[in-house]
Amino acid sequence: MTIHEELVSQFETYLAENKRFEEKGIKVSGARARKALAEIGKLCKERRKEIQDAKTSAEG
Repeated sequence: MTIHEELVSQFETYLAENKRFEEKGIKVSGARARKALAEIGKLCKERRKEIQDAKTSAEG
């Protein structure tokens, strides 16, 4: 699975868990939503690096 696909997957997880937390008040879903957000942050940094590396190698 590529970083992009993982990022999309984590975002979908966040949306689902956040909905459960907001609508039904399920506390564990809040924790899962926070975990997904933390993972999204890590994946964003990795993806930014991949894009920059591709851009740099294309230039030179």
